[in-house]
Amino acid sequence: MISEKKQPGVPEQHATRAIFFVGGFGAASWAPLVPLLKARLDIAEDVLGMLLLCIGIGSLLTMPLSGAAAVRLGCRKVLTAAGLVYAALLLLLCTVSSFGMAVPLLLIFGATMGCIDVVVNIQAVIVEKAAGRRLMSGMHALWSVGGFAGAGLFGIWVGSFSLTPLLSTIIAAAIMVLVTLAASRHLLPYGGDAGGKLLALPKGIVTFVGIIACIAFLVEGAIMDWGGVFLTTVRHFDMSLAGTAFTVFSAAMLTMRLLGDWTVQKLGQERVVIGGSLLAVAGFLLVIFAAEPALLYLGFFAIGIGCANVVPVFFSLLGKQRVDTREQLGVRSAMRRCLGTGDDLHRAAAVVLHQLEAALEVAKPLLAGVGGKDNSVSGAQAPGEHIPCQHQQHSQVGCIIADARAEHPSSW
Repeated sequence: MISEKKQPGVPEQHATRAIFFVGGFGAASWAPLVPLLKARLDIAEDVLGMLLLCIGIGSLLTMPLSGAAAVRLGCRKVLTAAGLVYAALLLLLCTVSSFGMAVPLLLIFGATMGCIDVVVNIQAVIVEKAAGRRLMSGMHALWSVGGFAGAGLFGIWVGSFSLTPLLSTIIAAAIMVLVTLAASRHLLPYGGDAGGKLLALPKGIVTFVGIIACIAFLVEGAIMDWGGVFLTTVRHFDMSLAGTAFTVFSAAMLTMRLLGDWTVQKLGQERVVIGGSLLAVAGFLLVIFAAEPALLYLGFFAIGIGCANVVPVFFSLLGKQRVDTREQLGVRSAMRRCLGTGDDLHRAAAVVLHQLEAALEVAKPLLAGVGGKDNSVSGAQAPGEHIPCQHQQHSQVGCIIADARAEHPSSW
């Protein structure tokens, strides 16, 4: 549990922001390489779409395992390794000239991106809880800073200094390595409770915001992967401007995320998510139908503003979601009422239930294939009921018995 470990402070907050920067910087450095990859492999748009799908497949396969890796190895080891691999893969993707090699590289690239996304948000949730105030939008703002810097610098290096895309990518990879190594010493050596569930179904508003967040991720991916192709092939912009769509999009996200924590507090989570989604739709209409470049970039800016705080709100809600069930709460309440009477029969029944629970804990690895005890946290509390168990080494029933002994010592 977090309370048993060193509480994250300001250095850990800065380290988390630095990894968000690396994630955004890497994504932005990849965006202008997509048209170059298309030209180098001499493939059509439909084939490119299937190729880019490898990124999503890699992320999808890795994300469910990244949380378990963070718990087992700690955020520090996972994020440091992923950041270094992320930089190396950019260099390889900048030089790959074979379709057969591009597929596994993009699968690993997507897996690395997914791993960073999951684990850095695990660290962000832990840091935000320890701080006791909203930090998530500000954390995600550094992803946008990285996106803005990565896309902007690529345009400057290629357009103004006439550097080759390979040399520009080498510089970008070096920046990612340096920032990752500088932040690694303040990353958390742990990644949550070892007894937590590997997968937990979202509930209530988390489900709704999660669906919108999924769409927001699709929007970010579309602009990152297809923004440069759209500008250079459909609108016939120069190659040096391939990254400008993502630059404007990232600048808008940065602006809104810097104001995001204040905006969510003032307007509320629902208004921010729904209003931002509608604004993003309007931005897409401008991008598709606007004839003037100024209106085109205004559309990208509107999309960035609209999508900026959807994902931070989702992760904040996800970090607060609890995973206990009504049945567990009902059993707890009933047992406490029984134990409070001091009745010998009720105490005997509680002891039997305690032994049954211990047997179930032993059987869990055989039944579910997952070891460790159930550390699920109560998601609600019956009206007027207080659950003060301080005996962390006990199981849930053990906690109830220990509290009853403390409240009614004469009955035991």
